[in-house]
Amino acid sequence: QVHVVESGGGLVQAGGSLRLSCTTSGLTFRRYAMGWFHQAPGKEREFVAAINSDGGNTDYADSVKGRFTISRDNAENTVYLQMSSLKPEDTAVYYCAADYNPTLPASRSSKYYNYWGQGTQVTVSS
Repeated sequence: QVHVVESGGGLVQAGGSLRLSCTTSGLTFRRYAMGWFHQAPGKEREFVAAINSDGGNTDYADSVKGRFTISRDNAENTVYLQMSSLKPEDTAVYYCAADYNPTLPASRSSKYYNYWGQGTQVTVSS
């Protein structure tokens, strides 16, 4: 059984930082691209960042480029999202997702991601 579990969310002031973690089990982590998505109240789920299976290729939404960094530790089956210079508009539930994709760059489309976590709330106060 596959498990995807996010942690590290919380309340932070604008300009602050948070690091989200996502740990998986039940899958061969090194063969999966990993993505982070977020969903604000009343809005659709949106792509935030993604990383390919070996960590050599990353992609970011324009809204977070230069502020967020995605990374992974294949030995620990964990992907991270370091968030800096946070803004109130970053407030959302952040989801981690896994896409079986051993060879291609990670996708921005949620439809390719097979496994999802339950989400972790990030709230940025002004």
